[in-house]
Amino acid sequence: MALRDKIRQVVGVKDSPRKIAISFGLGVFIGISPMLGLHTVLGILVAWICRLNKFVTLVGVYVTNPWTIVPIYTFATWLGGRILGMEHILPEIDWHNAGIMDLIRDLEPILLPFIVGSVFLGFVSGIAGYIVIYHSVVRQRRLGNNK
Repeated sequence: MALRDKIRQVVGVKDSPRKIAISFGLGVFIGISPMLGLHTVLGILVAWICRLNKFVTLVGVYVTNPWTIVPIYTFATWLGGRILGMEHILPEIDWHNAGIMDLIRDLEPILLPFIVGSVFLGFVSGIAGYIVIYHSVVRQRRLGNNK
């Protein structure tokens, strides 16, 4: 299903515009968070605890998917490095002698930029998602009432 169709479904949910927007924005934040592998579970759990719309939260969570995760996390890591004042973010990796433990050790310097960048990007994107969805729901309902 296309993104446009998912957004239409989100906008059409029978909840208050504020609750729909909070559900989506929080989902986007969770989806971009550094909690790899836990996004879906966290989205459902947080939506349940906060009494938000689980469907809308999961649509936001899935902003990161197999097609978007690499560019999102690459940008987030670069952004985190800039926030931390790092001039050189990518470590030197000896690809000819790289075992799994060597690779983990070599990539350790980008862990903090990854965490900082993905939390920051998730926060900003979550707020932007809230604003876009809130105004979309309000606009759609206004247009629907004028028919």
